[in-house]
Amino acid sequence: MKSFENKVAAITGAGSGMGRTLALRLAAQKCHLALSDVNEAGLAETARLAAPSGVKITTKKVDVADRAAVYAWADEVVRDHGKVNLIFNNAGVALAATVEGMSYEDFEWIVGINFWGVVHGTKAFLPHLKASGEGHIINTSSVFGLAGIPSQSAYNATKFAVRGFTEALRQELELARSPVSATSVHPGGIKTNIARAARMTKSVRDIGLDDERGSERFEKLFITTADSAAGTILRAVLYNKRRVLVGPDAYLIDWLVRLLPALYQRITMAFARQSMR
Repeated sequence: MKSFENKVAAITGAGSGMGRTLALRLAAQKCHLALSDVNEAGLAETARLAAPSGVKITTKKVDVADRAAVYAWADEVVRDHGKVNLIFNNAGVALAATVEGMSYEDFEWIVGINFWGVVHGTKAFLPHLKASGEGHIINTSSVFGLAGIPSQSAYNATKFAVRGFTEALRQELELARSPVSATSVHPGGIKTNIARAARMTKSVRDIGLDDERGSERFEKLFITTADSAAGTILRAVLYNKRRVLVGPDAYLIDWLVRLLPALYQRITMAFARQSMR
């Protein structure tokens, strides 16, 4: 895919953050938009901001954890737009909890959105992307899909899963000589509201961390804007990259894990302890 002009992009989690900036950047490049989110007010605001571009925009309240809802939305996108070329499986949530202190309900909640949401979006849209003759699947993992972090076991599990799922998918598509490709996205700290909206449990204090102060200090490490992140992701799609690291911290963590695959854990523990002082 060498251009987004006159293409149709479906984006989950489009009501804020990277989902919104992806929509605005695509609209500026004359790409038509099918937007979804559970936050209808945020979704309407994204559509309002993209409207001056003159592209066709449709919106739908969709819970990506609901398989039937995602499939119905995919069919609706094709009915409304005539085709769909890109699916950005971008919706995601966060959870801070220890393995021992985490409830199964919280674990199922984050897996339903972060992992099953990606699976649902991929499988629901893939036949339509193939039918378009030129398609791309963009799945949002994380730097936490590259490195394990204390208090983030559930988030790590979902993001590692998205990474493996997408890397295998990309190879399968190439072996099949499909007109569809796939990219795994690994953002570092992006200035969005995901940390503020995260579920947090007091169990993190059991390992010497403070959930409230930790969240505030963690947000200070977010150094990449959502707009910059969107630009990086869209360039990666045009260059058909297998994976894309977003932000200098993502490159640093990737380098650290590659160079010190066991020792990096001691480094992250030392950093966590230091940040709580």
